[in-house]
Amino acid sequence: MRLRWRSHAMKLGVVLYVFSSGASMAQTNAVGSARPTIAAVRIDVSEAPVIDADLSDPAWAKAAVLEDFRQRQPVSGAPASERTVLRIMYDENNLYFGVYAYDSEPELVTIRTMARDGAIWAGDNILILLDPGMTRRNAYAFQIGPSGGRQDALRLNNSEELNQWDTIWSVRARLVSDGWVVEIAIPFRSLSYLPGQSDWGFEFARSIRRKNENLRWASLNPALAFTDVSQSGTLTGLTGINEGFGLDLQPYVVTGAKHNWQLPGDGAGITGSMGGNAFYKITPALTGTLTLNTDFSDAPLDARQVNTTRFSLFTAETRDFFLQDAGTFEFGGRGFARGFADRTANNARPFFSRNIGLAGGVPVTLIVGGKVSGEYAGFGIGALSVLTDSTPTSARQILSTVRVTKPVLAESKLGFVMTNGDPTGTSENTVAGVDFQYRDSNFLGGTTFLSDIYYQRSFSSTKGEDDSFAVALNFPNEPWGGDFTFKQVGSNFDPTLGFINRTGIRLYDGAVSNLTRYQGDFLRELNIVSRHQVVTGLDNAVQSREHRVFVEVESQRNDIVQLYIANIYEDVATNFDLPGSLPVLAGQYDWTVFGGFFQTSQGRRAAFRAQIECCKFFDGDGVNGLVQLNLRPNQYFEGQFAYRATFIDLPRGTTEVHLLSFEATLNFTPDMQIAMQAQYDNISEAFGSLARFRWQFSPGSEFFVSLGQTALISNSGSYILARSTQFTMRLSRTFRF
Repeated sequence: MRLRWRSHAMKLGVVLYVFSSGASMAQTNAVGSARPTIAAVRIDVSEAPVIDADLSDPAWAKAAVLEDFRQRQPVSGAPASERTVLRIMYDENNLYFGVYAYDSEPELVTIRTMARDGAIWAGDNILILLDPGMTRRNAYAFQIGPSGGRQDALRLNNSEELNQWDTIWSVRARLVSDGWVVEIAIPFRSLSYLPGQSDWGFEFARSIRRKNENLRWASLNPALAFTDVSQSGTLTGLTGINEGFGLDLQPYVVTGAKHNWQLPGDGAGITGSMGGNAFYKITPALTGTLTLNTDFSDAPLDARQVNTTRFSLFTAETRDFFLQDAGTFEFGGRGFARGFADRTANNARPFFSRNIGLAGGVPVTLIVGGKVSGEYAGFGIGALSVLTDSTPTSARQILSTVRVTKPVLAESKLGFVMTNGDPTGTSENTVAGVDFQYRDSNFLGGTTFLSDIYYQRSFSSTKGEDDSFAVALNFPNEPWGGDFTFKQVGSNFDPTLGFINRTGIRLYDGAVSNLTRYQGDFLRELNIVSRHQVVTGLDNAVQSREHRVFVEVESQRNDIVQLYIANIYEDVATNFDLPGSLPVLAGQYDWTVFGGFFQTSQGRRAAFRAQIECCKFFDGDGVNGLVQLNLRPNQYFEGQFAYRATFIDLPRGTTEVHLLSFEATLNFTPDMQIAMQAQYDNISEAFGSLARFRWQFSPGSEFFVSLGQTALISNSGSYILARSTQFTMRLSRTFRF
């Protein structure tokens, strides 16, 4: 098998080389001439401003100034209703931004949080996007609110945002008599950038929440997704950057205790350990990372899901080690993104980092891990290898993946991926694949067109060899837009380091949409979408089918109403159980449902969402509903209560699913918060809660405490059984050399 694997790998490498060599000569950006540019002003280190939200430092008088911001929404290209002044400068260590967000009604500035990684978008905010590699696909995002609340995130492949990513930067904000002021310092060493490249992709945005107005500097096309950075401007003149030694050391000390209430005589189980991370800039654009005795205690609870389908559900990554430079491991483009309700979305991913640190659903310690990520010699590089601890059923495992991409045809990229290892230790497994992601932002004289294609093959000691491939087309424009995806997954395709929930299928998924924008006092958008999906077996026999039409209306205040009708067909080959052990028998089912939701603007102090779908399900009746309330009365408190209920009545019996969740954050300062979570569902009868205190006493260094509790609560409430209590305290410090 290994000889055949090497043969396939050599063929994939030859294809990649031929395509990258032949296409790399055509690098002209068809829309590059239309991009606005701004030259950053260099200052001496001795002139560096104090980051205190006061722009009176003398250096700011030298900075480059931008004032020409226009509406992206509600009226694309129209003048801004409020004045904004952006100042940009840099020294050899940091990139500085000063923002004066004038407001004619400063008492109406909307503030909803001051937390780091809170709902900054729910209030007034400004956004800075930096694309040091000029990829026009990926960017660093820095969002700040008037109270100093901030969020750092990664924009990936113009389609995804990872807001769990954190880096070291400094920001302060304050309200003033005629608006609000922000002062920002972003260390160059917190970013990956190409040495000697003085031009970076750059975008600035401001949101005035009470008017639901979004201002941009460069990208004014409202048809593009908020994650899309393809039409950003350019920041020039970044020269003479001090790379330093490029080493960050982040040691931490962890102590904790865990008590199992179901084991008589079980003690507190006090433990202590040390670990840490080391980050070394091999080049300014290429980072090497080493992690020892990795601690994931600061990760939040996963959003609880109860599965009412016959396919496993997808859960997003939340752990910092795997989020760093996560964009370098992205594969396949939109070929993985299409699918109703996650039933087929993400199916056949070759690499899914959530599988690392889990074996059969049981957490496994990461003893040591190494990663190289970034860009070198024009290639995007992502390489990861970890050693996981043994489990009662498997020995220690080495799990690895490598991803390489090459920009071609100006806005497009070609790449390959390879993974090796099985987290469960029950097989030898390797996956290899190639992909091409095409983009034309000047298609047919000004519209955008995207096309993605991938091919991958798995090699398993237990399942043999098989493949998966996909083609996706996307026309994200207004008023007419649309997309189409075809994906095939072989019956024995087995990416054990990836994600797969349905094999032996062909997927056809397409949609057509029409969006009309209005400029009146009430109505803003009317969106009509017709989406259709068919899943067949490899014999072309239909297994699943869904036809859905929905109409969505958005008001000028960002209140949304959506109504839809869907016809669903399922050919169930074998019996399976719904929650509550309610069986669905093998057979063919065809039913129609009606649904809709109403959502008030998230900029309100109390934001409400209600969703309902009824009234059929397989060969019986079904109703599914959600009620969610978000409370953000001020910058100090955020709370969310959500209740989801599903009622199913089939000829063979009935079942009910009740899922409750509560989240709250108490903000003392932008650098100190207490966050609380609690979740319960009646199917597992499991209750889980987690309280986390975080104090970032200096950039990159923090004191962290968490307290978690699990319990069983009977559906009738007749008993509560405490299961475990866990306490963790961690002190970490970052040293930069």
